[in-house]
Amino acid sequence: MPTIQVFDPPMCCSTGVCGPGVDPALARFAADLEWLRGQGNAVERFNLAQQPGAFTANAAVKAALAQSGTRCLPLIVIDGWIVSSGTYPERETLARAAAMKGEAAVGAASRVFRVVESPACCTPSPGSGRCC
Repeated sequence: MPTIQVFDPPMCCSTGVCGPGVDPALARFAADLEWLRGQGNAVERFNLAQQPGAFTANAAVKAALAQSGTRCLPLIVIDGWIVSSGTYPERETLARAAAMKGEAAVGAASRVFRVVESPACCTPSPGSGRCC
């Protein structure tokens, strides 16, 4: 089963039920992640405000943040591939991406960064077809 990692923007909690207003998109997404866990998937969730080390430890996430800043959050990473950025995908989209392996999941991605050799870059070097 794939490992699904969610890199959330800074917020007080990931469920969307804290504070004066409930964010229905966050509540729906939390339920969707629980559903994926129930299907046997490994799910990890990181909050930039509470776990910044997880963001810097993941080379693809670090590269996405360097390129786009926090507007790329949330990032959904499946087995090292960013399959969604800037939005919380619907359950069907998550399930499809989780069912795919490696490069097959890239087709469903809105933005994809894959660090091949160097954690400092995420785009192919001109003419080399590989990371710098």
